[in-house]
Amino acid sequence: MTRNFKLSDIDCANCAAKIETKIKKIKGVQDATVVFFTKKVTITANEEDFDRIIPEAQKIVKKTEPDCELVVL
Repeated sequence: MTRNFKLSDIDCANCAAKIETKIKKIKGVQDATVVFFTKKVTITANEEDFDRIIPEAQKIVKKTEPDCELVVL
């Protein structure tokens, strides 16, 4: 299943690329895409894994870009 999220207050494309790379490494994530210009994140994973993946992705976003948040749509 693919789910979309929003990145609020992301300031640089380099940070977006770092976030994408790190989210792809989360166990259970099949694919992840971060688009800086639209401020959207797309994560593909099994439905039952999202309860674990979302908090991990939110921590990655905060650690990479402290003023940014991963917002569940």
